[in-house]
Amino acid sequence: MKNLKEEFLDMLNRYQGIIHKVSLIYFRNKEDREDNFQEVVYQLWKSYPKLKNKESTGSWIYAVSINTSLSRLKKNNSTVEYRDKIPEHENGEDFIATLSANEQLEFLLQAIYKLNPVDRSIILLYLEEKSYEEISGITGLTVSHVGVRINRAKKLLKQHLNHLDHDNR
Repeated sequence: MKNLKEEFLDMLNRYQGIIHKVSLIYFRNKEDREDNFQEVVYQLWKSYPKLKNKESTGSWIYAVSINTSLSRLKKNNSTVEYRDKIPEHENGEDFIATLSANEQLEFLLQAIYKLNPVDRSIILLYLEEKSYEEISGITGLTVSHVGVRINRAKKLLKQHLNHLDHDNR
C-alpha cells in the first residue's frame, strides 16, 4: 500500500499538465510560471490529505491552480511584459490560416492575456472541453453565469483576434 507522499507524487505526475496550462494562462514569463507551479504544488500538498473525492481530482487541481494563480496575481500586482508583435504575412491570405500551430497558439494566448483573470480561467476550462457544470464547480460561479461569461469572453477574444489580425496587415 502506498503512503500519502507516494500517492500524492503519483497524482501530481498524472495531473501536472493542468498546473502548467493554468500557469501559462496567467503568467507570461517562464520564471513566473515556474514559481507559480511550485506554489500550486505546495498548496495541493497542504490540502491533499483533506481531499475526500478522489474521482474529482482533476477538477480539484484546476480549482487549486486557478485560485493560487489568482492569489499570486493579486499579491504581486503582476504587470508583465509580453511581445505584442505577431509574425507578419506578405500576401492577402487569411492571417490565421498562414500561421503554424505554435504561432496560432501564441496568437490565441495574446488574446487570452487581454481577458480579466476570471475569464481566463473560464476560457481555459472551456477550451479543455469542461461542461458548464464542471466549470461552475471549479470556479464557484452559477451554471448560468458561466454561460454568460463564456459568451462574453468569446466575443472579446474574437475582437482581440480581429484587432491583432488587422494590426499585422
